[in-house]
Amino acid sequence: MTLDLMQANAVAIAEAIRQGKVSAKEIAGAALGRIEADRSLNCFTTIMTQNALADAQAIDRLIAEGKNPGSLAGVPFAVKNLFDIAGIPTLAGSKINAKNSPAKRDATAVAALREAGAVLVGALNMDEYAYGFITENTHYGATHNPHDLTRIAGGSSGGSAAAVAAGLVPLTLGSDTNGSIRVPAALCGIFGLKPTYGRLSRAGAAPLAHSLDCVGPFARSVRDIAMTFDVLQGFDPLDPVCTHRQPELCLPQLERGIEDLRIAIATDYFTQGADSAALEAVEQVARVLDVRESVVLPESHRARAAAFVITASEGANLHLADLKSRPQDFDPATRDRFLAGALIPASWYLQAQRFRRWYRDRVREVFQNIDIILAPTTPFPAPKIGQQTMMLNGKEELVRASLGLYTQPLSFIGLPILSVPIQRPGSLPLGVQLIAAPYNEAAILRVATVLEERGVVAAPLAGAGTRNLGY
Repeated sequence: MTLDLMQANAVAIAEAIRQGKVSAKEIAGAALGRIEADRSLNCFTTIMTQNALADAQAIDRLIAEGKNPGSLAGVPFAVKNLFDIAGIPTLAGSKINAKNSPAKRDATAVAALREAGAVLVGALNMDEYAYGFITENTHYGATHNPHDLTRIAGGSSGGSAAAVAAGLVPLTLGSDTNGSIRVPAALCGIFGLKPTYGRLSRAGAAPLAHSLDCVGPFARSVRDIAMTFDVLQGFDPLDPVCTHRQPELCLPQLERGIEDLRIAIATDYFTQGADSAALEAVEQVARVLDVRESVVLPESHRARAAAFVITASEGANLHLADLKSRPQDFDPATRDRFLAGALIPASWYLQAQRFRRWYRDRVREVFQNIDIILAPTTPFPAPKIGQQTMMLNGKEELVRASLGLYTQPLSFIGLPILSVPIQRPGSLPLGVQLIAAPYNEAAILRVATVLEERGVVAAPLAGAGTRNLGY
């Protein structure tokens, strides 16, 4: 095969298929072979072999007939198992949903990628009901980090990040409520985009907290993120918060440069509680971009606390019936957090929402003078699977709670954020968040393109040569 499938990104695969250098069926078969050969990561909960091969053959027929196969022609992709996939039950990481009727239609985001020619190969592991940062699922097992199989992949979209980092597929979809795209992207060393709240349709994706949830892509290149984001844009009446805003294509803007953008480092809260490596990753990005300004996002510690209250309250409300009738079927950690959420007084929830409006207005004031803000994605690299606590700056901290330290205050007000991968030879990867005002995803991706071109961010294949990938 002329195309190096292990290293190719989605843009290159689609171009090679359109040019007839390789068939979509060959690409799908190779991806399925890799997935089957590399079960050690535990990324997939469902592999859709026959469907994928049939879809790939349909792409090949379109090309043979001289028809447009779509911008993602023949690109294999997979989705977090909270997205509806026609013909299989939507698990959302839960044992409770395993015997549900199969979904009747694809989620809007899944359908959009398939309409663009991408080939769906399966569904991916996650924290139960997307309520966690570790993807150590009681029912379906832990997903392993492809950089070190003893480490977590992050969560709740852990399967989505690990599958891309290991080269099993070039694209995946995940969801982000408090950091569930950005945390696993950082720990697995890839790109992960949380778009503006309401920018992409969530229809057909099982919710955790309606007022916070977003969906978005993972990939190993900025161009792949931009192309996928462009495909996913558009108003959807099936999602009540989906914006009517006209889509703004990001891919054509990647080469515009960043001379007109004002960039600053988030200080204060976003420099507290991290190990030195996480802070150095931000400084490394800042040096390359010649960033000399800093900003303070006021009361971010309260924003994080309010995000906890809203997430727990809204999540518990969604699952009250099952909490009452079959509590034993939940992951114990998920059940306990939902039960705690169910006990939160309504006055606390309302106060959290009032604070949310105040905090949003203060951050908007910051963005009147700054276009992009830099901050760590996580306070430390991937911990060990099963690790409950870790020492950080002389204090023992809970792993699960600490991973969202820098992501939750930003999700809280629906900002668009890209986690970019900082590779550290001989060490586990880390991520840096590129944060912008609502609907300014294009600016984020322009900055990421410059960083990629200058070599400060990259997502090389994780674990190549250390695992049997079926070649």
